[in-house]
Amino acid sequence: MARSLVLRASRSAWLGMLVVMSLLSVGCGTAEDGPGTQPEPPATSAEPAVTEGSSNVPASTQPATTTGAATAPSAATTPAPEREEMDREAEDPAGADPEAGPDPKQGLDPVVAYATESWPTDWSSRSVDLSELLLGIGMIDPRDAIPPIDDPIFESLDEAAEWLDSRAPGMLVAIGGDPRFYPLSILHRHEIVNDRIGGIPVAVTYCPLCNTALAFDRRVDGEVLRFGVSGLLRNSDLVMWDDGTVSLWQQITGEAIVGAAAGTVLTHIPSAIVSFGEFAASYPDGQPLSRDSGSGLPYGFNPYEGYSSRSAPYPFFTGEIDPRYRALERVVAVTIGDTATAYPFPLLSEVGAVNDTVGGVPITVFWGGDTADALDTRVVRDGRAIGTGIAYLRQVDGRPLTFVKEGEVFVDQETSSTWTLLGEAISGPLAGTRLEIAVHRNEFWFAWGAFFPDGDVYEG
Repeated sequence: MARSLVLRASRSAWLGMLVVMSLLSVGCGTAEDGPGTQPEPPATSAEPAVTEGSSNVPASTQPATTTGAATAPSAATTPAPEREEMDREAEDPAGADPEAGPDPKQGLDPVVAYATESWPTDWSSRSVDLSELLLGIGMIDPRDAIPPIDDPIFESLDEAAEWLDSRAPGMLVAIGGDPRFYPLSILHRHEIVNDRIGGIPVAVTYCPLCNTALAFDRRVDGEVLRFGVSGLLRNSDLVMWDDGTVSLWQQITGEAIVGAAAGTVLTHIPSAIVSFGEFAASYPDGQPLSRDSGSGLPYGFNPYEGYSSRSAPYPFFTGEIDPRYRALERVVAVTIGDTATAYPFPLLSEVGAVNDTVGGVPITVFWGGDTADALDTRVVRDGRAIGTGIAYLRQVDGRPLTFVKEGEVFVDQETSSTWTLLGEAISGPLAGTRLEIAVHRNEFWFAWGAFFPDGDVYEG
């Protein structure tokens, strides 16, 4: 019992040190060591987006705390004798019943196990190796330390234009004639929005570390789940949790990887990363997410300044990186059935439009625009232009279409109709028709390789 109390005290001390290190990383982070929060620039009348709120964001809710120093323990952060004791207790906990069977948390990093000790998650039900889970937020029970938005408020395009630049990136999600725009500068700070669109309960999710923006139907076995940020990462990707089964879900795949729901895959809802200007032009009745989130957090800033310019992701990712592209190069990744194909941004920028088939389904990928990089400069609207890459299903009225890019628009060879970047026919026999967005992602190259190692890469 005494040894157990000492170990618990040492773990508490380690986690306390982890929180302090996280706070330091928020204030002192660099492009190479992790993101930092610096004093905001002087307010000007031309910069309503960057004058909102305060720069003194609580560290426990600051996205920057998910990177930098707050990693799982290593020989560099935990004294060797303590680490050996922690590992020993993880394998053979003091006072454990030898007839109780194998430890359901076997393989889980001791610090992750301690931080999640209060969770009622069924750790014995899992589809991944628990050793792959890392602690991204240095605190005991880190669930929702990055707070999701559960009661989103939307505003008009004119109201959004008061703080959003036309190049501002965001998620487009449209269901049943209800198009919505979720600025990435808001998702930076929350990562998850639990919403209802067209009567469907939806989780709008964004992982800045992988640049993965995905929307899911929140209904599972007849129950509407509420999703939050677990504080854990796997392959640097957001691991979500739900309040019904307290299972853990991999954001990039939508699959429950630990817990009672393990093996369940959420229904994907098509979405795309587009600029606010493109959204406003294509959806004049669209609704952007308002900054009125009730959190008091500042929006318009990138807590991960310089991240997309790094030569490698943050140390949460330790896998090998395919040298064909830069680790943080973006791809349009399409997964249909058991087939996955990546279309690298550098190639798309050269060809403009790709016509392909994935899993037997005809798809096209459009390229264009000047959408700003949400993970580049400190002020999001100042980010370098990275363009817009969107995948669509290219079958219309039962007939596959073949697209070519002509200037800033796209023309199908079958009907000579003209289409916009956001998939709307604006002239020709198909005028008024919209292409259906294919389920896809704009993830970083390293994330694609980690989760889809056997996937195809389009080479032209």
